[in-house]
Amino acid sequence: MEAVSKQTTMAVKSYTNHAHMLVKNYLLADPFVPYTSILGGILACKVVYDLTDLISSFYIKTYPSLTKFQRVDWNNRGISTTHAIFISAMSLYFVFWSDLFSDPQLSGLIVFRSSTLSTSGLGVSLGYFFSDLAMTLWQYPALGGMEYVIHHFLSGIAVAYSMFTGEAQLYTYMVLISEITTPEIHLRWYLDTAGMKQSIAYLINGIIIFIGWLIARVLLFGFMFYHVYLHYDQVIKMHTFGFVLVFGVPSALGILNMMWFGKIIRGLVKTLAKRRSPTKEVEGEN
Repeated sequence: MEAVSKQTTMAVKSYTNHAHMLVKNYLLADPFVPYTSILGGILACKVVYDLTDLISSFYIKTYPSLTKFQRVDWNNRGISTTHAIFISAMSLYFVFWSDLFSDPQLSGLIVFRSSTLSTSGLGVSLGYFFSDLAMTLWQYPALGGMEYVIHHFLSGIAVAYSMFTGEAQLYTYMVLISEITTPEIHLRWYLDTAGMKQSIAYLINGIIIFIGWLIARVLLFGFMFYHVYLHYDQVIKMHTFGFVLVFGVPSALGILNMMWFGKIIRGLVKTLAKRRSPTKEVEGEN
C-alpha cells in the first residue's frame, strides 16, 4: 500500500509540475499572453452569459415571463456589465495608481510602456469586444444600431493594436475608463424591463448616468487629448498607424459620446417633467 501511495504521490507531483511548466512556458509566456487573454475573455463572456441566465431564472420574478429575445438581451447586458466593471477597475488602476505610466525613473517613453498585466487586461477586453460585436451583428439591429457596431469596431481595432504592439496603452486605458458608465446604462434598461420606470430608483439612475457620462465620456476625453498635447514629442515617435489611432479613435468615439449624451439629457429632462406633472395637478386641485 505504501509503495502504491508513494507512486501515486509522485505521479501527481509529476503531473502538477508538467501543468505548471505548460502554463508558465506557453499560456503565460509573453508571446502567448495576448492570445490566451483574448481566449480567456471570450470564454468568460460565455460563462457570464450562462450564469446570468441561471441566476435570473431563480431570483428575478419577471425573467421567466420575458420573450426569448428579451432574455438574450438581458443576459448579454450581464456580459457587458461584468466587462465594464473589470476593465474600468483595470483602467483606473493603470491611469491613476500604477507606476507603469507615471514613474519618470522607469526606462522608455510613456507611449511605449507596457507590462504583462496591462497587455493581458487589454486581451480580455478585446475578447469581450469580439464576442459582443458578434452578438450584435447576429441580432442586428435589435441589440444595437450602426453606432454600436462602429463603436465596437473602432474600440476593437485600437485595443488590438495597443495590445499587440505595446504602443499607447496609457491612452487606450484612458479611453476605456469610459466603460464605467455601462453598468448604470444597463441598470436603467433592467429597471424599465422590470416595470420600474416610475420608481425613484429609475430617476436616481438617470441622474447618476448624466453625471457619470459627463465626467467619464466628455471631460475625461478632453483630459486625454490634453495629455497627448503635453507628450506630443513622444506621441509623434509612434508608428504612423498608431499615431492615427491615438487621434482618430478617441475623436470618433467622442462624437458618438456627445450624440448619446444629448439623448441622455433629453431623457432626463423628460423624466423630470413627468414627475413634476402629477405634483402640479395635485396643487391645482387644492
